[in-house]
Amino acid sequence: MLLEDDDRLRALIRTGLQESGHSVEDVGSAREGFNLASSGGFDALILDVMLPEGQEAGFGVAQRLRDEGDTTPILFLTARADVESRLTGLEVGDDYLSKPFDFRELRARLSGLVRRAGGQASNAVALPGGFQLHLSKRQITDAAGETVPLTPKEFELLEGLALHAERAYSREELITRIWSGQPDVDSRVVDVYVRNLRRKLGEDMILTVRGHGYRLGEGAG
Repeated sequence: MLLEDDDRLRALIRTGLQESGHSVEDVGSAREGFNLASSGGFDALILDVMLPEGQEAGFGVAQRLRDEGDTTPILFLTARADVESRLTGLEVGDDYLSKPFDFRELRARLSGLVRRAGGQASNAVALPGGFQLHLSKRQITDAAGETVPLTPKEFELLEGLALHAERAYSREELITRIWSGQPDVDSRVVDVYVRNLRRKLGEDMILTVRGHGYRLGEGAG
């Protein structure tokens, strides 16, 4: 999970990590970050420190997670490079990387955290109907092993639903996650992409939750 309030930087980091084979969910505020991290299932968390809620809001997110017993590895990514900030980061998190940074170092540190924690990103997620979502290849295959062509946004939408199949997402949440809150994207765009995925993968792949939004169909795991 990536928590970064700078939209442009968040998009760059997300794209770079995805191209390296990672599956990424990203948010831009401390509240969203804590709620998403609390849902579990992440191999590592990358947290900015200075957020709209305050100059040390990222530390606050990490401390709340630790207080609740969450041991997911945390890498702080921030422009604050003073000694006190680094010490605080290492007390409540696991690593600390100052901006500006070399993406190769970010990737290496993140891989080290996951490796030391004994985890690794799942390479495939089982979907309803015998489909398989291959995270590193960014592909989906049917029960016969044949690749089903998806657009990048279709894949990201399905990936977001699949990684937390137990919960439903509102259209606004999906816009924030998939389109980074772009102002020209409204709920109708989400509906169009859902219709396209249902046409390609079957009506039962994505369920409508009345009054809320969408969730992955039954049988995912």
